[in-house]
Amino acid sequence: MTAMVKAEGVHKSFGPVQVLKGIDLEVAPREVFCLIGPSGSGKSTFLRCINHLEKINSGRLYVDGELVGYRQKGDKLYELKDREVAEKRSDIGMVFQRFNLFPHMTALENVIEAPVQVKRESKAVARERALKLLDRVGLADKAANYPSQLSGGQQQRVAIARALAMEPKLMLFDEPTSALDPELVGDVLDVMRGLAEDGMTMIVVTHEMGFAREVGDSVVFMDDGVVVESGHPREVLTNPRHERTKSFLSKVL
Repeated sequence: MTAMVKAEGVHKSFGPVQVLKGIDLEVAPREVFCLIGPSGSGKSTFLRCINHLEKINSGRLYVDGELVGYRQKGDKLYELKDREVAEKRSDIGMVFQRFNLFPHMTALENVIEAPVQVKRESKAVARERALKLLDRVGLADKAANYPSQLSGGQQQRVAIARALAMEPKLMLFDEPTSALDPELVGDVLDVMRGLAEDGMTMIVVTHEMGFAREVGDSVVFMDDGVVVESGHPREVLTNPRHERTKSFLSKVL
């Protein structure tokens, strides 16, 4: 079975600062893969490399068996044109820490926008799917509301519906609950649990250890640009092998 995501020796620097120092990992189809670790450890950067929002400096990244951002001929890599990158990116849904909704559009219009503009879907087809997705994230009654009329948790659920509207094969979540008030976190995590149950492949950068333990199939602890430890959530979270993992978990659990 082809891995949904495969990283081989991925390095990424910003100027002189090395952020990723040789990441090797695999995510299987239908897997919920949780990335944990302190701020600045490279988790979000790695996520952004998967859909080529950031270009890697060396190594290889594959999504569903295809190189991300490049085409290989012989031993050489050639960067794809922006249009080709955008096409491939439409298979990958991304939900950010900040919801990034269009403020001048209603919840429904936010969800419809990409399928109509990028996939050239008819408005009627996109609208029908968008209404189902808003219902799925518990916001059927908020379709006509603008982002400013929604709570942070509701905006984040609209953002999830918007990502799902492109019918992606992979969903990336970059700390989707960290900007939310504590009482709004549960609703967003419930939506993510539902996606996991439906078999969506998900990579989740998170500080929600309860979610990682209950829903995750694998947990990777990253620190200082490297994978320190990985395994089943119960092993990593309750019986970590490395001192660095133990020290981190003692502060967050």
